[in-house]
Amino acid sequence: MPVGAAGALPTWFAAHGPVDAGFLAGALADTGNGGKPGGITNVPVPGRRPRSLVAVGVGDATLPHLRSATGVAVRRGQTLAEHGARRLVLPVDSRAGADGVRAVVEAALLAGYRFRHTSTPHPPRLAEVLVVTACAGEPQVVAAAQAGRVTAGSVAWARDLVNTPGSTKDPGWVAERVHERLTAEHVQVTVLGAGDLAAGGFGGVLAVGGASASPPCVVVARYDPPGAGAGHPVLVGAGTTFDTGGISIATTAVMRHAHTDVAGAAAVLAAVDAASRLRLPVRVTAVVPLVENHVGAGGYRPGDVVRHVGGRTTEVRRTDAEGRLLLADALAWARLELGASVLVDVGTLTRAVSTALGSRTAGLYAGTDGLAGALQAAASHTGERLWRMPLTEEHVGHLRAQLHSDVADANNAPGDPGATTAALFLQPFAGDLPWAHLDVAGPARAAADDAEVVKGGSGFATRTLLRWLEAGAPTDAEVAVA
Repeated sequence: MPVGAAGALPTWFAAHGPVDAGFLAGALADTGNGGKPGGITNVPVPGRRPRSLVAVGVGDATLPHLRSATGVAVRRGQTLAEHGARRLVLPVDSRAGADGVRAVVEAALLAGYRFRHTSTPHPPRLAEVLVVTACAGEPQVVAAAQAGRVTAGSVAWARDLVNTPGSTKDPGWVAERVHERLTAEHVQVTVLGAGDLAAGGFGGVLAVGGASASPPCVVVARYDPPGAGAGHPVLVGAGTTFDTGGISIATTAVMRHAHTDVAGAAAVLAAVDAASRLRLPVRVTAVVPLVENHVGAGGYRPGDVVRHVGGRTTEVRRTDAEGRLLLADALAWARLELGASVLVDVGTLTRAVSTALGSRTAGLYAGTDGLAGALQAAASHTGERLWRMPLTEEHVGHLRAQLHSDVADANNAPGDPGATTAALFLQPFAGDLPWAHLDVAGPARAAADDAEVVKGGSGFATRTLLRWLEAGAPTDAEVAVA
């Protein structure tokens, strides 16, 4: 049961709580629970069944504190469910407002997410999670709760796509899941097969997917509701369903998580899914190249030259740097064929970004301050951490020489700093359009449970992109999420 800062009990609990508020407040004071975010105390309650309450601190009730407390409460509740608990009540102070309610709803559903690819049944689960607030009847709160449910459902689907093992997941399997999931009104899903890719000049996608028995494809998911504005944001996600590294083969330790390299694709597809379910008045398209980067006679090789959509060429220096080749084709195609007004790409591109920023923060590269600010503003409402990396000539101009190739327009493995040179490789494919690149290699997969994030695929970037779309996909920070 969440309690406020400094042990203060929610107004709702004082009026309707299952035990005397004074008794509970005294018990918390005796145990030293001052409302620290995520702090937890079991309080015995004589004469009742169940005979204890679980008090979880919410700190200052900021959005991060609410998410942390909710995640702790849900996980403790799931543990107690194995011993007969069936209901979790999460009071939310009305001062948290609609955004606080949405954060709690999202966190409750996401913290309870589990992916199990086994024949053994799941352990008993909570039958009900009840979010209680004095402002529950206000229209904006009702809408926020619904948005939280929809968002969490789409993020959970993205997590499923990421967590599914490579023995099941290949490009065709992902395309089928997209057809099954994206069924809302005004959504059209198109799959470009091998013939379409050859005709369209998708040299990067065809090269990377050439060694696999599972052919590559590009999934295009378009949401185009009536009354949408003139802009057309296009989200591009890298979708390597399993990454051996190709001839530049990865180590066994790295390949244990190679099925999670579909995280960029999963995030952008889930964002479009949520936008359509929320009926946002914005036209948006996800372009997702899907490949299995395998080893075989048809595989591409170091020294090969790849021709991308639009004609730009790349010298392959490392076949394990495949994600940027996929994004290059998709960015160019979105710019040249879809009439995109702004481009945002997402991929698990480099381990370098994790070295720089750790495992919980994504690197953000953007060609304009306005688009960078708008995405950062959207992220601030979601708990997803973005850190803007330098991309101005003053900071990185000298690095462009590392992309030089004697036989092509650029090479695909320019060297350190790896995350930045990867962004520089991608930038020309966006042309003059507003463009941002999210390298999510760190936070796309979680090593442990934390707040609403659970171990495994996180669905990172889905919520940030959705919030950005809810604000109208601005490229000017001044009109970003309020």
